[in-house]
Amino acid sequence: MTRTNLTIDPDRLWGTLMETAEIGGTPKGGICRLTLTEEDRRVRDWFAAAVRAAGLELGIDQMGTMYATRPGRDPSRKPIAMGSHLDTQPTGGKFDGILGVLAGLEVMRTLNDAGIETEAPITLVNWTNEEGARFAPGMVASGVYAGEVDQAWAMEREDAEGIKFGDALDAIGYRGTEPVGQRCFGAMVELHIEQGPILELEDKTIGVVTAAKGSIWADCKVSGRESHAGSTPMNVRRDALMAFAEFALAVERIARENGPDGVATIGVVQALPASRNTIPGEVRFTLDYRHPDTAALERMTAAIDEAATTIQAERKVEIAIDRFWNKPPIHFDESICGAVQKSAAELGYSYRTITSGAGHDAVLTASVVPTAMIFVPCKDGISHNEAESATREDCAAGANVLLRTVLQLAG
Repeated sequence: MTRTNLTIDPDRLWGTLMETAEIGGTPKGGICRLTLTEEDRRVRDWFAAAVRAAGLELGIDQMGTMYATRPGRDPSRKPIAMGSHLDTQPTGGKFDGILGVLAGLEVMRTLNDAGIETEAPITLVNWTNEEGARFAPGMVASGVYAGEVDQAWAMEREDAEGIKFGDALDAIGYRGTEPVGQRCFGAMVELHIEQGPILELEDKTIGVVTAAKGSIWADCKVSGRESHAGSTPMNVRRDALMAFAEFALAVERIARENGPDGVATIGVVQALPASRNTIPGEVRFTLDYRHPDTAALERMTAAIDEAATTIQAERKVEIAIDRFWNKPPIHFDESICGAVQKSAAELGYSYRTITSGAGHDAVLTASVVPTAMIFVPCKDGISHNEAESATREDCAAGANVLLRTVLQLAG
């Protein structure tokens, strides 16, 4: 059997997707599997058993990232990596990240079934905390791997209950001994659902991802003055919530002015002291904004700061913006993108080049490893939602493109 007629088992891939979806499964058909929770431990245990059953060597680094390696004929060659993540959003779906890991497992099983030996080793990766839903920022383990995030800082990140990343990692028993970044890869390929509507709208099966938007994450705070809701005239109020509302609309306007590629999101808001008859004196909130062009992202930053300065003066409040995560736009490796395109064409799948609006572990590894991504459609472009859905056929198509791309790279 050769690379040109080798295909994965679509039923086996779909079976693993549905089996793991039960770990942290929600009543609405999604998954709640926050990183470093008991549910994360259970899916990690499942993954460890599955890769060992496939004869792969399992290693775990100090950030909890899992590496499953299939040897090649030439151990001196750098392994070809593939994979994604198994953690989810609080109301996540069955495919975001998970498809990339389980399709990689299916690639390994398919090579075993066919008795194919590659020249270079192949490594399947489950990165820790891609989502950032429990510990911000996301992609923290791949960030440490790429040298863009300090490991000690990452270990001190706290969740909403004040639990530190390092303590949570120890609690589930997945802090490995392997130094982060010790493994050097010859290439990295990540399969993922698009998390947007373009492929579905254009009836394309495969997205050849050539670039990814830059993203900035910030923790923000509006500080005003608490006072009585009934006896404080409107003209002397320093209402933090009303100032926040004006700022939020300004952020939306700035994103639209830099559209259609510019986007901005305020996903978490907390008004204090949270009393019905007290004017809020403080509002804490998150801010996430993105653009594929560096200059445009800088314009958005300047406009947001200008809006904050104006609102502060007019409403007699203070607005603090702590930008703790700034990832510039990136372009993926042209030769690997070419291998993805060649694989899609060989299989007869319709495809198009595409830019990723979401952040992925591949966005971080791209700075130290030649990297590319493969997208498949998701229904209505919906992701980070329990309604997230992809078809059995599209998942299989993505896995087949992943298989052929990895074989091209591994020899």
